[in-house]
Amino acid sequence: MRDSIVIDPGICHGKPVLRGTRMPVSLVVGSLAGGMSFEEVEREYSLTRAQIRAALKFAGELVEQEEHHPLGVPA
Repeated sequence: MRDSIVIDPGICHGKPVLRGTRMPVSLVVGSLAGGMSFEEVEREYSLTRAQIRAALKFAGELVEQEEHHPLGVPA
């Protein structure tokens, strides 16, 4: 999976992108979260299912590594 994602200061200001593209992982994940289907993301951005899965896996691993703090208690 790490071979599928590139972090390079010279590409998209160092944001994680899919290797061989300028497609940010955040755009792929955000598109799916916004309601696009896998098929729509594949067509819209000319990606493969494997690339989409790599983006999701990377995002999941990133969240898993982060330290989380409560956002607050509802009033």
